[in-house]
Amino acid sequence: MTPFAIAGVQMYVNALNSNVEAMIQRIDVLMARFPWTQMVLFSELAPFGPLHRFAQPFENEALDQFRAAARKHGIWLVPGSMFEKAEDGRIYNTSAVIGPDGHVVTRYRKMFPFRPYEIEVDAGTEFCVFDVPDVGRFGLSICYDIWFPETTRQLTSAGVEVLLHPVLTGTTDRDAELAIARATAAQFQCYVIDVNGLGAGGVGRSLIVDPSATVLHQSAGQEDMFPIEVDLSLVRRQREAGLKGLGQVLKSFRDRSAEFSVYDRESGADAYLKTLGPLEMPRQGSRAGLEKSVAGSDRIAHAGGNIDVQTTALGQGLQYLPGDKSAIG
Repeated sequence: MTPFAIAGVQMYVNALNSNVEAMIQRIDVLMARFPWTQMVLFSELAPFGPLHRFAQPFENEALDQFRAAARKHGIWLVPGSMFEKAEDGRIYNTSAVIGPDGHVVTRYRKMFPFRPYEIEVDAGTEFCVFDVPDVGRFGLSICYDIWFPETTRQLTSAGVEVLLHPVLTGTTDRDAELAIARATAAQFQCYVIDVNGLGAGGVGRSLIVDPSATVLHQSAGQEDMFPIEVDLSLVRRQREAGLKGLGQVLKSFRDRSAEFSVYDRESGADAYLKTLGPLEMPRQGSRAGLEKSVAGSDRIAHAGGNIDVQTTALGQGLQYLPGDKSAIG
């Protein structure tokens, strides 16, 4: 058994005032109540809220306070994320991973800002993987990143066993996000630690999922501190023997016969995606996707041949059939 105690902190986040002191206070309370905790994770943008006008350099006073808290309690600390204003003026959504000695071990810039809503936030391009000595390998993704399984594929292919996932979800798609968190745990045979905020920080409902997609803890809509002892030997066992002795998905992916041409931007395999229109904010009364106008039949080249594109007179959207067959009305 390889046990490790991780605590999520689901707390109210203020959009107009700093939440740093409130976070430090909750760390002190958490460690007084559950002194066996070894790692603490907060929600996305917890320190200063969701407004990027509060962006500041990565090295800042708040980070120093979090370093001191980690050192004081001897814990690994991921204080959610903050809007980072880089030297070139670009703004990133950035998380820091702080070790028990108070040093920043690594940092991560969110790869998939929630566009078209976060149009003023730039995307990071580097993955975040770090080791906790004598325990295992951890990875970090932020909120919308998890909707793109390629991010977790990269992390778990590098050996990540626990996915730390701070989120800020205050919208009606939280149910879908929870389903994705469970599916991610099963698909990639890893723990998923998903921490949402409250108020300006989200609608709560944080959760911890084990590699078999079993929910170990589910918060509701109030403040919550939830330390859970995970067992990384369970991850290793499942990756070798399969989920409940069944699917060995990581090894099956490793031994695949197929190559995925959709990841080659020059292959033409993503031609359909180019018909979807620009990534932009929906407008009032929008009928995007419902009234595609295609004169007759256009042909889209793709890796397996040509595809006919047709629309019906009722505006039912695009229909795709292989070869030269006609679309069925």
